[in-house]
Amino acid sequence: MSCKSCLSEHQSKLNAEVAIHFPGLKGLDKPIVWVFPKLLVCLDCGVTEFSLPERELGVLVKGTAVEGAVVLEESAASEKRSRAN
Repeated sequence: MSCKSCLSEHQSKLNAEVAIHFPGLKGLDKPIVWVFPKLLVCLDCGVTEFSLPERELGVLVKGTAVEGAVVLEESAASEKRSRAN
């Protein structure tokens, strides 16, 4: 399979650990989604592909934790507020 960006055949499959955060200040009150995908990395241009498991994708769709998904629910904003008190 060739790279979808540069058409290179110089690709490698690698393991990864990714924490996905919702954007902006409102994202601080949403769960952090952890995934451990297999990456397909183009070693010429750097374009990387991976897929999300259905459960973790559900967290991104709903914006809240779903059963069985790997998430960190305590937000940075909540933690900061609790430390201030």
